[in-house]
Amino acid sequence: MIRFEQVSKRYPDGTTAVDDLSFEVSEGELVTLVGPSGCGKTTTMMMVNRLIEPTSGRIYVNGDDIAGVDPVRLRRRIGYVIQQVGLFPHRTILDNTATVPALVGWKKAKARARAAELLDLVGLDPKRYGPRYPDQLSGGQRQRVGVARALAADPPVLLMDEPFGAVDPVVREQLQDEFLRMQAAVRKTVLLVTHDIEEAVRLGDRIAVYGQGRIEQFDTPGTVLGAPATPYVAEFVGADRGLKRLSVTEIEADDLEQPPLARLDEPTRAAAERLGAEGARWAVVLDEDGTLHGWIGVDDLATDGTVGDHAHRMNAWVPVGAPLKQAFGVMLQHDAGWVAVLDGARFLGVLTPAKLHEALRRSVDADALGVARDQVRFDSVADA
Repeated sequence: MIRFEQVSKRYPDGTTAVDDLSFEVSEGELVTLVGPSGCGKTTTMMMVNRLIEPTSGRIYVNGDDIAGVDPVRLRRRIGYVIQQVGLFPHRTILDNTATVPALVGWKKAKARARAAELLDLVGLDPKRYGPRYPDQLSGGQRQRVGVARALAADPPVLLMDEPFGAVDPVVREQLQDEFLRMQAAVRKTVLLVTHDIEEAVRLGDRIAVYGQGRIEQFDTPGTVLGAPATPYVAEFVGADRGLKRLSVTEIEADDLEQPPLARLDEPTRAAAERLGAEGARWAVVLDEDGTLHGWIGVDDLATDGTVGDHAHRMNAWVPVGAPLKQAFGVMLQHDAGWVAVLDGARFLGVLTPAKLHEALRRSVDADALGVARDQVRFDSVADA
């Protein structure tokens, strides 16, 4: 969808902002451009909609060499979101969002209907927020409007320059969550500029790590964190890149341990005998369909009744496919030695700290070797 071929940007004073860039962004892919200030990432993005013209090389969008496309027409086909949002203060939120459809000739009713649809998509009730003006919204809400406005004419390409940088960390994480949810629904081709490696890792399908005017590494977040291509990339992503990688390593069924189980309707005495024979101090409690009900300890089984009469609620759980970071956070939140992993309501197993560490090591080694995670074998602490 977006292709750079040996693109450079040099200024009359001799400054080289971008030097011989060649890379490609596939349709529906979100690529984050990350690096320190002045490294050329914003210049790269602004050349896509011709706000900056390259000195040499070619840029293609959807197969068209943009040098031959009228800049105004090009920009109306590309969504653009900036940190300062740039809403018109004298226009309502609904009219702000409908700006680009109106410019490209949509009828007013259609443009406003599309604006209402997009406001709803970014989590703003159009009936509540549509009649308001920008100064009546919070910074995070204005940022959502900026995203909605960029999408209003249904552009195939979306450019985002530090889109969540002007809000506090809590709102920033909420906006990132909302954007990922939205991107899963609309699947735009996105170039997103950020200086924050954690944001780049969290949002990007692939990451372009910039040095001075050049891309030092262009790969998946897991590979950038697990196998930095150069000493510069290793230093940029930080010594704690293993911790950062927790956010991009998903929990798989092979990562789980199978604990002792007890049935909801099982008599307590029978369950106690069985757990005693297994040398277990606790068990996960399931109903007859394999749905997680809770957990029970051997001390809870000392009285008559059924397991269900004495089982405890299970608060420490995550869905399969969630990132390891989420599981680690749940362990800490509930002071738990393990978390249950579910597929819907069905219980799959538990993730322990040792297994979490093993999953992280396996993921790193898989990227380094270029193989699937289930092909990596090593001695595990969990098996010791």
